[in-house]
Amino acid sequence: MKRFMRLFGGQKPSKSQPVIETSEVPDLPNAIPMRQAKYQIGQVLRHRLFDFRGVVFDVDPVFNNTDEWYESIPEEVRPAKDQPYYHLFAENERTHYVAYVSEQNLVPDDSDTRVSHPDIASMFELTDQGYVLKSAQRN
Repeated sequence: MKRFMRLFGGQKPSKSQPVIETSEVPDLPNAIPMRQAKYQIGQVLRHRLFDFRGVVFDVDPVFNNTDEWYESIPEEVRPAKDQPYYHLFAENERTHYVAYVSEQNLVPDDSDTRVSHPDIASMFELTDQGYVLKSAQRN
Protein backbone atom coordinates (compact mmCIF):
# COMPACT_ATOMS: atom_id res chain seq x y z
CA MET A 1 0.00 0.00 0.00
CA LYS A 2 2.87 2.39 0.75
CA ARG A 3 4.18 1.86 -2.79
CA PHE A 4 0.72 2.66 -4.14
CA MET A 5 0.43 5.81 -2.06
CA ARG A 6 3.87 7.01 -3.17
CA LEU A 7 3.26 6.24 -6.86
CA PHE A 8 -0.28 7.50 -7.06
CA GLY A 9 -0.20 10.67 -5.03
CA GLY A 10 -1.66 9.64 -1.67
CA GLN A 11 1.41 10.88 0.21
CA LYS A 12 4.31 13.13 -0.63
CA PRO A 13 7.57 11.26 -1.20
CA SER A 14 10.23 11.76 1.40
CA LYS A 15 13.02 14.20 0.58
CA SER A 16 15.34 11.29 -0.22
CA GLN A 17 12.96 10.01 -2.91
CA PRO A 18 13.03 11.86 -6.22
CA VAL A 19 9.65 12.86 -7.62
CA ILE A 20 9.20 11.49 -11.14
CA GLU A 21 6.71 13.38 -13.25
CA THR A 22 4.38 11.16 -15.25
CA SER A 23 5.86 12.29 -18.57
CA GLU A 24 9.43 11.51 -17.46
CA VAL A 25 11.09 8.14 -17.84
CA PRO A 26 13.84 7.15 -15.39
CA ASP A 27 17.25 6.60 -16.99
CA LEU A 28 17.15 2.82 -16.61
CA PRO A 29 17.75 0.20 -19.30
CA ASN A 30 14.24 -1.31 -19.05
CA ALA A 31 12.31 1.75 -17.92
CA ILE A 32 8.63 1.89 -18.83
CA PRO A 33 6.79 5.23 -18.71
CA MET A 34 4.15 5.20 -15.97
CA ARG A 35 0.94 7.15 -15.71
CA GLN A 36 -0.87 7.98 -12.55
CA ALA A 37 -3.79 5.73 -11.71
CA LYS A 38 -7.16 7.14 -12.71
CA TYR A 39 -9.15 5.08 -10.19
CA GLN A 40 -8.84 4.61 -6.43
CA ILE A 41 -8.78 1.79 -3.90
CA GLY A 42 -12.40 1.11 -2.89
CA GLN A 43 -13.90 2.54 -6.08
CA VAL A 44 -16.59 0.48 -7.84
CA LEU A 45 -15.81 -0.03 -11.54
CA ARG A 46 -17.27 -2.02 -14.38
CA HIS A 47 -15.60 -3.53 -17.43
CA ARG A 48 -16.33 -1.56 -20.57
CA LEU A 49 -16.64 -4.68 -22.77
CA PHE A 50 -17.63 -7.56 -20.49
CA ASP A 51 -20.51 -7.78 -18.07
CA PHE A 52 -18.83 -7.60 -14.67
CA ARG A 53 -18.11 -5.05 -11.98
CA GLY A 54 -16.06 -4.93 -8.82
CA VAL A 55 -14.30 -3.04 -6.05
CA VAL A 56 -10.64 -2.03 -6.54
CA PHE A 57 -8.40 -3.50 -3.83
CA ASP A 58 -4.95 -3.03 -5.38
CA VAL A 59 -3.29 -1.26 -8.32
CA ASP A 60 -0.14 -2.05 -10.28
CA PRO A 61 1.40 1.01 -11.99
CA VAL A 62 2.09 -1.16 -15.07
CA PHE A 63 1.29 -4.76 -16.05
CA ASN A 64 2.58 -7.16 -13.41
CA ASN A 65 1.23 -10.60 -14.26
CA THR A 66 2.63 -13.55 -16.20
CA ASP A 67 3.40 -13.47 -19.91
CA GLU A 68 1.22 -16.57 -20.24
CA TRP A 69 -1.76 -14.69 -18.79
CA TYR A 70 -1.10 -11.70 -21.06
CA GLU A 71 -0.73 -13.80 -24.21
CA SER A 72 -3.98 -15.65 -23.47
CA ILE A 73 -5.83 -12.40 -24.31
CA PRO A 74 -6.73 -12.31 -28.03
CA GLU A 75 -4.25 -10.02 -29.78
CA GLU A 76 -6.94 -7.80 -31.30
CA VAL A 77 -8.19 -6.81 -27.82
CA ARG A 78 -4.94 -7.17 -25.85
CA PRO A 79 -4.31 -3.98 -23.83
CA ALA A 80 -0.95 -2.23 -23.58
CA LYS A 81 1.28 -3.17 -20.64
CA ASP A 82 2.38 0.41 -19.87
CA GLN A 83 -0.74 1.49 -18.02
CA PRO A 84 -2.16 0.85 -14.55
CA TYR A 85 -3.73 -2.55 -13.93
CA TYR A 86 -6.37 -2.98 -11.24
CA HIS A 87 -7.14 -5.91 -8.94
CA LEU A 88 -10.89 -6.12 -8.38
CA PHE A 89 -13.14 -8.13 -6.12
CA ALA A 90 -15.38 -8.84 -9.12
CA GLU A 91 -18.79 -10.30 -9.75
CA ASN A 92 -21.13 -11.07 -12.59
CA GLU A 93 -24.60 -12.62 -12.60
CA ARG A 94 -23.23 -16.09 -11.88
CA THR A 95 -20.16 -15.87 -9.64
CA HIS A 96 -17.58 -13.91 -7.65
CA TYR A 97 -13.88 -13.85 -8.49
CA VAL A 98 -10.75 -11.69 -8.53
CA ALA A 99 -10.15 -9.85 -11.81
CA TYR A 100 -6.98 -8.19 -13.13
CA VAL A 101 -7.96 -5.45 -15.59
CA SER A 102 -6.18 -2.72 -17.55
CA GLU A 103 -7.23 0.86 -16.93
CA GLN A 104 -8.39 1.30 -20.54
CA ASN A 105 -11.03 -1.39 -20.00
CA LEU A 106 -12.60 0.08 -16.87
CA VAL A 107 -15.22 2.75 -16.31
CA PRO A 108 -16.83 3.98 -13.08
CA ASP A 109 -19.96 2.11 -12.03
CA ASP A 110 -22.54 4.71 -11.10
CA SER A 111 -25.22 2.30 -9.94
CA ASP A 112 -26.22 2.31 -6.29
CA THR A 113 -26.14 -1.49 -6.15
CA ARG A 114 -23.74 -3.03 -3.62
CA VAL A 115 -21.02 -5.36 -4.83
CA SER A 116 -21.63 -8.65 -3.00
CA HIS A 117 -18.20 -10.31 -3.33
CA PRO A 118 -17.60 -12.21 -0.05
CA ASP A 119 -13.96 -11.01 0.33
CA ILE A 120 -14.89 -7.31 0.40
CA ALA A 121 -15.78 -7.49 4.11
CA SER A 122 -12.23 -8.59 4.98
CA MET A 123 -10.74 -5.33 3.64
CA PHE A 124 -13.48 -2.71 3.42
CA GLU A 125 -16.28 -1.13 5.39
CA LEU A 126 -19.29 0.13 3.45
CA THR A 127 -19.97 3.72 4.50
CA ASP A 128 -21.97 6.64 3.12
CA GLN A 129 -18.83 7.54 1.13
CA GLY A 130 -18.59 4.03 -0.38
CA TYR A 131 -16.09 1.25 0.28
CA VAL A 132 -13.45 2.47 2.75
CA LEU A 133 -10.40 0.44 3.81
CA LYS A 134 -10.63 -0.91 7.34
CA SER A 135 -8.10 0.71 9.64
CA ALA A 136 -6.10 -2.55 9.86
CA GLN A 137 -5.62 -2.42 6.05
CA ARG A 138 -4.28 1.14 5.95
CA ASN A 139 -0.56 1.84 6.04
